[in-house]
This record gives sequence, structure tokens and C-alpha cells, in this order.
Amino acid sequence: MTEQLLQLINQNQSFLVASHENPDGDALGSTLALANALREMGKDVVAYNQDCAPQEYSFLPGYDTLVTELDEAQTFDVGFVLDAGALSRAGSWIRERCKSLVNIDHHPYSEDFGDIYYLDTEACSTGVMIYRLLHASGHEVSSDVATCIYTAILSDTGSFRYSNANPEAFLVSGVMVAAGVDPWSIASALYESQDEVRLRLLSLALPTLRVSDCGLYASIAVTLDMYAATGAIEEYTDRFINYPRSIRGVEVAIFFRQLTENNFKVGFRSKGNIDVGALARAMNGGGHHNAAGATVEGSLDKVQAWVYTRVSELLVDYR
Repeated sequence: MTEQLLQLINQNQSFLVASHENPDGDALGSTLALANALREMGKDVVAYNQDCAPQEYSFLPGYDTLVTELDEAQTFDVGFVLDAGALSRAGSWIRERCKSLVNIDHHPYSEDFGDIYYLDTEACSTGVMIYRLLHASGHEVSSDVATCIYTAILSDTGSFRYSNANPEAFLVSGVMVAAGVDPWSIASALYESQDEVRLRLLSLALPTLRVSDCGLYASIAVTLDMYAATGAIEEYTDRFINYPRSIRGVEVAIFFRQLTENNFKVGFRSKGNIDVGALARAMNGGGHHNAAGATVEGSLDKVQAWVYTRVSELLVDYR
């Protein structure tokens, strides 16, 4: 697999690097790590995401090169789709624009849509898989690339708190620090530099906290009215789900984020034994064992009632 990927890189010149919509730290970190490294190799690279990247990641080297639109006639020798799970999450049109397509992912049940399909569900992040590729190529990891890879790992392991914080996560992070990464500057940019409006949005979301009678699941919600009242935007809700998740005894946290008048994005987080990924897939969504999501139609009350029922069913055996 690695040899195939290295041949593809060595034998081609133009590359598209893309990841899933509403990009998180792993999606952005892995995208920019690979894009920066390919540019350092002298390649022509376009880093793409169909959504604007959250401002909190603006410290990432190459952030300002990320584009949300492409010329309709533009084609590429190779397209890398990272951390997407399904091609539609990055852009189904990518298949037609690239002579060769590579899918690199660590999500379980990721679609096999690439000419080369590099999947490792044991990897802590897609970013660490990009490091493996660069290490195998002999390309020296620059401080810019290291910053992106470290951020990808930090983000997807919940600052090394989640169960996927395996030995490789710490090993590669140490290599990135040795390559010039300043852990405090990244932690500060992500967690200590939030806008005031984010806290005002949080102040409206926290009163929606609901804890089940059994104490095993809890939720919060953000509605369009809250955005309007505070002037906040969607990206400010990142990590809101950690508040119900942090409650002692809660095994599953749920975050209801309103998209339109009759449409909600439902996020799930579990602490270990509960497979919320399977639940999300049953709801036509997707994700990991401990982190997943789906989109559900209906009013907030109806969506909450339906989701609570499904979560309760999931927790029957756990009780």
C-alpha cells in the first residue's frame, strides 16, 4: 500500500487534497499536512474543502491556501480524500476530476471509493496515517507539517483523553515536538483563545441540559434562535458536547444542533463501551465507536424524543 502511494506521488505532478465537510482538527490537520509536504516536494497542490474552515484553526500553516471553490475545468493527476468516510462528504465530483483517487481514512465502515484504499481503524487519526506515509517516503517533516500533524492527533484524541490515544499517538506527537512543534502554542490557539460570543452562545445552550432519569445519557441543544440572539455561528459549537459528556455517570452525550427550521444535526459521544457509531449508522449517519453523528428531520421536541428512545434502547444491555 505504501509503495503504491509513494509511486503515485513520485510519478505525478498535480494533486488535489480534500477532506469532509464541516472540517474538524483531524480533517484540516491531515489535509494541510499532506498539502504542505507535497508542495515541499515541488508538486502542484490544491487543498480543498467544500465548507469554510473554522477560524480557530487559522494558526495552521497553509490555512490561507485552503479553497472552497474550484474552476469547473480544473483536473488533477491524483486526488487524496482524507478522513471523509464517504466520498459525498468531500464532494462526489472529485472522482471525475482526478485520474487516480486515493482514500485515506480511519473511520470504521469507510466507503471503498478510491483506486487506492488506505484504511486503518486502529489509527488514532488520519493525521498519523499521513505521518506514516511521509516517514516511509523519506521526506523530512518540516515544522509546518509537524504542526498540522500534531493538531490532527491532539484534536481526534481529545487532547490525549480518549480511548484512541494509543502508543502511536504519543510516539508520533513526540516526533512532531522534536520537529519544532510548541504544544502550548497549539493548545492555546485551540482552547485559550475563544471569542466572547462563543461563551454567550454556551450560556444559552447550557440551560437546555437534560439528563435522563437513569443518568446514563444527557444532552444539550443549540437552536437558530440562539445564533440570532448572540450573533454566533455554527463553528462556535465545537466541543459543546463535552459538557454533558463530563457528567459523572453519563455514558452517552448528545448534542442537538439546529440546521434549518425542521432539521437537526445530532452528535453522539460515548465514554467507552457504548457503540454510538452503530447507532448513527442506523440513523443514516456515521462515525466512530465513541464519536458519531446523523441528521434528523423534525422539531426539536420530536427529534429529542425519537433520539432519546433510540439511545435508551442502546443502553438496555448496559444497565
